[in-house]
Amino acid sequence: MTEHEMIGAAVIRRVTRRLIPFLFVLYIGSWLDRVNVGFAALQMNSDLKFSAAAFGLGSGVFFLGYCLFEVPSNFILHRVGARLWIARIMVSWGLIASAMMFVRTPLIFYVLRFLLGVAEAGFFPGVIYYLSQWYPYADRARAIAGFMMAIPVAGLVGGPLSGALLGLNGLCGLAGWQWLFLLEGLPSVLLGFVVLRYLTDRPEDAHWLPVPERTWLVARLEAERQFARADCVRHLPRSADRSLG
Repeated sequence: MTEHEMIGAAVIRRVTRRLIPFLFVLYIGSWLDRVNVGFAALQMNSDLKFSAAAFGLGSGVFFLGYCLFEVPSNFILHRVGARLWIARIMVSWGLIASAMMFVRTPLIFYVLRFLLGVAEAGFFPGVIYYLSQWYPYADRARAIAGFMMAIPVAGLVGGPLSGALLGLNGLCGLAGWQWLFLLEGLPSVLLGFVVLRYLTDRPEDAHWLPVPERTWLVARLEAERQFARADCVRHLPRSADRSLG
């Protein structure tokens, strides 16, 4: 292995150790705040006298908000930077998820679920875009796969955790479903503030990378971007190519 290859392997290991475990935890928080309503239903529907239709509509309206705002959210992420926008997503969705503990009527339930979808919109594709800014093509699929391993782990952790929180029913005068929303929402808020301190928008600003490794990564990513642009130009139709000239 040449010195250049050794530097490349070292920088990918360092970037992976820095980013993937943290993003992994963020996704678990996202998953819990999205699906915990299904666990809360065990007590919530009985306490609030919600019909199956009302609960089903409230559960599904989340995806309406998510779909409507996913593309705009990613446009904003590209403009303001992943660090700031992912932090905003996490803080807002954590606050709304915790506010679910105050639901008393179907209307409030619908509004909060819709707002939760709006708040969370763009998180998953935003993280995929963020990883594309840090990993060369050859290493990108492995990094994304490592991040997506959070999906089964979230399911493994979420069920027992939600069941345990429902067991707090009656503590301090709160129902178990209220504890569930509160204690699964607040960690996302805290993690959102951690994002501001921990994530770095671009490899050029990654002072946690040694200078030779940072230089290698910036040069490699820029070379791949230039190659992609040149390849795109080569495949333009002749009429478009003439208009560019």
